[in-house]
Amino acid sequence: MLPPVAPAWRAFCLAGRFLTRWPFRAPADAPPTLYGEAAPYFPLIGLLLGAVLVALAQLAWALGLAASPAAGVVAVLLLGVWVWSTGALHLDGLADCADAWVGGIGSRERTLVIMKDPHIGAIGVVVLVLALLGKLSALAALLGLASGAAPGTDGAPALLWLLLWLPMLARAQILLLALTTPTARPEGLGAVLGAHLPRRAGWVAGIAATLVALAGCALASGPAALAAGLTAVLVLWAWRRTLCQRLGGYTGDGVGALVEITETLVLMVAVLAVVAGR
Repeated sequence: MLPPVAPAWRAFCLAGRFLTRWPFRAPADAPPTLYGEAAPYFPLIGLLLGAVLVALAQLAWALGLAASPAAGVVAVLLLGVWVWSTGALHLDGLADCADAWVGGIGSRERTLVIMKDPHIGAIGVVVLVLALLGKLSALAALLGLASGAAPGTDGAPALLWLLLWLPMLARAQILLLALTTPTARPEGLGAVLGAHLPRRAGWVAGIAATLVALAGCALASGPAALAAGLTAVLVLWAWRRTLCQRLGGYTGDGVGALVEITETLVLMVAVLAVVAGR
């Protein structure tokens, strides 16, 4: 039975407000229960983000910029929109995890303390730079590959449609992590997800979004879809195992890091798979 329209729309808007800087109308003081109910809509917000990215990429292609010397500039603009749209939320989690993993080595308590520190250290900066460079180089390579790829049904290169599905795939990882992993501490985003995420809706949304995203990638490139699926599974398994060994479970920063790691590695590996398959 489908949920009432009003509560579902409220949860969707809260998911959008939490994951993006877009003007979703949602209460700023929503109760933790509602944040849990909003989680199954995370992949849909990722799909909307992907739609913006692919629309901009197709516009650049239509203007003749994607296959020109300005392709690098287009890649920077795409990455800028990507980061701005999310408010660097997941990048912040990645940086916090990087600092904590190095600074708190050997101590669970020290690791958790560093993760809560709002300041960023040298390791966090290095990891952020590497992640952004990885995305930037993959975006530039994807634009270059698309210029010689077969057109899709809309006339634009089919490879560009990979950008539609990757953010959705990464946000489906949030649900799969939360549903299979204990929380590391009794407060924060991790605790909210662990306590209030509706399990049945979470499983349906996480699995369905993953399958739909991979099917969409397959329409753009079979090798890219296979590489994306294998990479996403490996990243989820490895990061979950690392979180459990180090912290005994996941935290909000760990969730953000998972999204960023998934997006970056899947995009890079998908591009390499396309090149290798030619």
